[in-house]
Amino acid sequence: MIWYPYTQMKTMPEPIKVEKADGVFLYTGKGRLIDSVSSWWSAIHGYNHPVLNAAVTRQLEKFAHVMLGGLTHDPVLELTEKLADWLPGDLDYCFYSDSGSVAVEVALKMALQYNVNRGSGRNTVLALKNAYHGDTFKAMEVGDDEDYHFAFPTKRGVIHIPTKVDALQAAFDAHGDELYCMIVEPLLQGAGGMKMYGEEFLHRARALCDKHDVLLIFDEVATGFGRTGNRFVADKVLPDILVLGKALTGGYIGHAVTVANRRVYNGFYGDDPRLGFMHGPTFMGNALACGVALASIKLFEEQTYTDKIRRIEEIQQEELSGLVDERIKEVRVAGGCACIEVYDPAVLKGFADYAVSRGVFNRPFGNIMYAAVPYVIQEEQLRTVLGVMKEWFLRG
Repeated sequence: MIWYPYTQMKTMPEPIKVEKADGVFLYTGKGRLIDSVSSWWSAIHGYNHPVLNAAVTRQLEKFAHVMLGGLTHDPVLELTEKLADWLPGDLDYCFYSDSGSVAVEVALKMALQYNVNRGSGRNTVLALKNAYHGDTFKAMEVGDDEDYHFAFPTKRGVIHIPTKVDALQAAFDAHGDELYCMIVEPLLQGAGGMKMYGEEFLHRARALCDKHDVLLIFDEVATGFGRTGNRFVADKVLPDILVLGKALTGGYIGHAVTVANRRVYNGFYGDDPRLGFMHGPTFMGNALACGVALASIKLFEEQTYTDKIRRIEEIQQEELSGLVDERIKEVRVAGGCACIEVYDPAVLKGFADYAVSRGVFNRPFGNIMYAAVPYVIQEEQLRTVLGVMKEWFLRG
């Protein structure tokens, strides 16, 4: 029996069976549906893309996977070289893993051991309220979303603050010498409620981390590859460690990367074996994943995805700017993401089925209705998605 995610198995509705997928469409027993959430934000190029299919096929004809312990291969070498060239600053040192949550664990472990290696006794992480960094244990510890982490009530060694500059300053004033890292989802907090905040907070965080010798980690598993309207938020404010996943492979294969700067890497580099980073997921640097990631990045560059995202943002603003309803708390738009937050989660009960009946797959959570569409979506298709979201409130 399949144990499905984020649900009570006894009462869950029957999942929709997908028979094939192409472009932005899922072909199901309930008809053709526009996927308005990109398979949890990952399928930025849509489905069954010929370029990505070809990349997987080419590599599969050679080999699917070899361990990265004692071995290496061209796809991982080429992807690492590409990321080092493509990412800002000296974010050049790539540690691969098999999911975003694990990549966050790697980042936190890396930051902690960096401090241990240099003889520091720091033991505290600064994180954000409403944070979501995944469902593995350390990721849950730095997270702050009771809907996902209520079974983890005790958060030791973590301080959570709101995305307010005064709260940030106060945390560093009180705990700056205890912190070994600060971790944030930059500009857009996803599963914690699609909350958006300003760039000023991140600039101040960078300055305070520098002043107090604290590593700054950006979890861009969800926000990277254009979702906030920026290629990466790291292009605006440079972290010490950057975590990427989801869209890294265009949604084809689970894979992620934790990218460190030279300062962090040098903290592990030396003659003493005990300084080495003792971590190694079995499928890190998977050849199929690296090959398709390279092809995905090439598509992003050559087909001017930043322009596509800018147009998506414009249409979302245009369609949702006039939406007013007493049940709606706030409408938010940033880049390739649109969110309608309601006061009462009960307002959204039944919306998923309603959307399907209108030819759209959507998956609201809590009091949040949102869209995070594939970037290849056509204008008419996007307006259909947004129209269905508006209709839910305007239908009377």
